[in-house]
Amino acid sequence: MRALTSINGETRLVGIIGDPVRHSLSPAMHNAAFASLGINMAYVPLRVSAERLSAAVATLPALGFRGANVTVPHKTAVVSLLDELRDDALLIQAVNTIVIEGDRLIGHNTDVEGFRRALHEADAQPLEGAGVLLVGAGGAARAAALAVARQGLAELVVANRGWAAADRLVSLLRDLVPGLPCRALALAELGAADVRRARLIVNATTLGMEGESKVPGVLVDNVGVDQVVYDMVYGARPTGLVSAARARGARTVDGLAMLIWQAAVAFELWTGAEAPVDVMKRAVGR
Repeated sequence: MRALTSINGETRLVGIIGDPVRHSLSPAMHNAAFASLGINMAYVPLRVSAERLSAAVATLPALGFRGANVTVPHKTAVVSLLDELRDDALLIQAVNTIVIEGDRLIGHNTDVEGFRRALHEADAQPLEGAGVLLVGAGGAARAAALAVARQGLAELVVANRGWAAADRLVSLLRDLVPGLPCRALALAELGAADVRRARLIVNATTLGMEGESKVPGVLVDNVGVDQVVYDMVYGARPTGLVSAARARGARTVDGLAMLIWQAAVAFELWTGAEAPVDVMKRAVGR
């Protein structure tokens, strides 16, 4: 491995824009990947409040950034600040990766592919004819929804604390995938039967993250051996949802798996090089 010894005048920057970002494992993962390939780039955390998002994004080209990741709570708000959206980002109107081409800010969404790869790694069984329960309706939820919606589902249920946001996501999905059986629920209305019917359960909210509310008991108490539980939250320890699912014999996917795979796609967009996935996994203890 050829490690960079210093940051110099030729170093290109990338970073992660969010609030908070202190918990992010992305700097360690990407900097290890750059070093392993001898790429003169550095990845930095950028805590940016909602009020300063526009100013922060606009300054990236002038500061010599090659791009940036975007995390909560900015994945949908950043869309209007970019010059172009491509591929999955255009479809779901949510961005987690910015690539800078000259002075142009190009929005991508690597969460969709990251979600798909992490799920396939844990459980390669097709979702055709299965039910999926998705908790959340923000940018991460949109990515998860797109990753599963085209797989011939029997039903996709979107549950969110605010019903209106869930209904907007359902409307978007029906436009993208005509004929998709899909319905919206307020999280408070989610019942045990809704949980038990789903072969795949996805938590695409910050519920369960350090400092946030716990995942609702209706989820934790009703997972079972025939289900796959995918919690997009990651941390030093398994979330309560992942721990409960494992104890009940369900297959699990945690947010760290998705983080690694979406990062690999972003790395390739920024560098044009194949991502050293094994190095990235080791950097975050996987």
